[in-house]
Amino acid sequence: MTTQTQNQNENQTENLTQGVHHIGLTVKDLPTTLRFFEKVLKFDKIGEVPDYPAAFVTDGKMMIALWQVKSETIVEFDRHANVGLHHLAFIIDGEEKLNQLHDKLNSSDGVIVEFAPEPLTGMPAKHMMITEPGGIRIEFITTV
Repeated sequence: MTTQTQNQNENQTENLTQGVHHIGLTVKDLPTTLRFFEKVLKFDKIGEVPDYPAAFVTDGKMMIALWQVKSETIVEFDRHANVGLHHLAFIIDGEEKLNQLHDKLNSSDGVIVEFAPEPLTGMPAKHMMITEPGGIRIEFITTV
């Protein structure tokens, strides 16, 4: 009999990729989005390219590249009509921390809370969704 762990170990040797190195996001206001990641989510800035302009942040587990949009005419992403990143999801360590984060985000300038923590349909999890000040839709999720 093959266990789930054995199957996972076998699949790991077959996979060509080994996880996410970074996620690149184009934002409409780099200083505002960078401030959100640093001050609200407590990410560390680990690099920047002022001429691009771009900044790179990490939570210690993954890196996010933030790129300033260059077009004068900004087209907001419509998740119902466009192909692309629907949202970004971060793992939160427990329901209490998810609720604390909700309170913090609810009082953060420029953050739009789409919905407060609620059960995730069909999953043993709770989640909430926001749009950060630079326009990126972010989900925060924890298992319950």
